Amino acid sequence: MTVTVTPSSAPRGAAWPLLALAIGAFAIGTTEFSPMGLLPVIAEGVDVSIPAAGLLVSAYAIGVMLGAPVMTLLFSRFGKRTALMALMGIFTLGNLMSAAAPDYWTLLIARLVTSLNHGAFFGLGAVVAASVVPKDRQASAVATMFMGLTIANIGGVPAATWLGQQIGWREAFAGTAALGLVAIAALWLALPQGTPGQRPDVRRELGVLVRPEVVIAMLTTVMGAGAMFTLYTYIAPILTVLTEASDAFVTLALVLIGIGFTIGNWLGGRLADWSLTGATAIFMAALAGLMLLAPWGLDSPLAAAILLTVWGAAAFALVPPVQMRVMQAAAEAPGLASSINIGAFNLGNALGAALGGAVIGADLGYAAVPVAGGLLAVAGLGLVWLGHRRGMAARLACPV
Repeated sequence: MTVTVTPSSAPRGAAWPLLALAIGAFAIGTTEFSPMGLLPVIAEGVDVSIPAAGLLVSAYAIGVMLGAPVMTLLFSRFGKRTALMALMGIFTLGNLMSAAAPDYWTLLIARLVTSLNHGAFFGLGAVVAASVVPKDRQASAVATMFMGLTIANIGGVPAATWLGQQIGWREAFAGTAALGLVAIAALWLALPQGTPGQRPDVRRELGVLVRPEVVIAMLTTVMGAGAMFTLYTYIAPILTVLTEASDAFVTLALVLIGIGFTIGNWLGGRLADWSLTGATAIFMAALAGLMLLAPWGLDSPLAAAILLTVWGAAAFALVPPVQMRVMQAAAEAPGLASSINIGAFNLGNALGAALGGAVIGADLGYAAVPVAGGLLAVAGLGLVWLGHRRGMAARLACPV
């Protein structure tokens, strides 16, 4: 999908489109992250083990990865408002299917359907967000859209977790479906109708995406997201076992993580406007250190509360810089690249969920789960260094 990022001369008029995009992000964040807090409840409800229930997270992530390019290209002929509203329609349908799922495999399929909107919504939404502000504020604008995702972890995810624990996980999915309808209305009201899109030059755009600098940037995204989800997928059983936490503390921990996400998203946007590579390196290193130290920081409720808040900030501060790095590296195809990078986030989510499940399945203990994720962050830091070296070499070879 070819979408030209043409920044406005001033940010006037940007507030309502960014708010509508943030509402959609809030809804998507709620459905993406709420299964983490409900993992034991869902596992019991569909009669599977916790590692098997964790595969619902992997299935969602794989669906995002596969759906991102397909849905972006499929909706490229529509105007941006129409495309974004249609994607939220798929979101609503998938959550209704999850609420009505009679067994594990039907729920797995429903999660796949829900995930199909995710990558294209955030990918196209990031381009729209960047287009309504001046160039020096584009990373912050993208962060504003993602703010909805982080706020979901303060309000939407804990609310869905509480609803699932007190009433039932099906009702939690039904409530999330209602958020989809709110998002559709917000997008219809805030975004102009616009003109139909153009048929994409698929070969040219895919050619852009296989450039080494684009591939390295996306692999960095995979490692960062993988590190995060190695811990986050199993946060409820980890807190139950290592911290001896109650259900109430698990819900509180999710709120604190969401607060950390929100702080990190804001900070990541600000630092990314300063330096994309510098911001990525700083937060990837912080994430690696925190996860390697996590087994010692989860042994008491107070320590766990502090660690998870700071960890949430470091994890989500990566989002704005890695997203903008990909969009800049693939400047000739920002819409498709942005969408596929959202798929890369979710490939990392699937990798992290699978890695955490493998650690648990191998009887290495819950304390080993964050350590495994920390090693992924170390690998991500190496990719940041590699990307920086290639960028320096390219600038020396072709000085401006």
